[in-house]
Amino acid sequence: MRPAFGRALQDDEGGATVLAALAMSAAIAVVVMVIHVGSAVGARHQAQSAADLAALAGAGALDRGVADACETARGLAVRMGTQLRECTINEWDVIVTVGQPVFLGRFGMSDAIASARAGPG
Repeated sequence: MRPAFGRALQDDEGGATVLAALAMSAAIAVVVMVIHVGSAVGARHQAQSAADLAALAGAGALDRGVADACETARGLAVRMGTQLRECTINEWDVIVTVGQPVFLGRFGMSDAIASARAGPG
């Protein structure tokens, strides 16, 4: 029984298959990582766009004399698929912070957060 076992260890037949399987596993892991990073970056850009537009909408509402400019900003943030986390009015400036949920696979859910400021100053 010993000679057959020793011969099996010295035989390198099928070694390329094992290396190819390892290389494919590594390539798949890299692709999955790139997809997750791309998803996070995309969510961050969407959150920043929503924050910019919500701040501009709030500043425009202030300029028109609307009583609650933050409600205008909240409505636009919701239409953009984000959540308004914070809205502050500082004289004529509107400062908003929004969050965009992003799914990161095995890493769970997280929020892409962005802030923007709009006003005449």
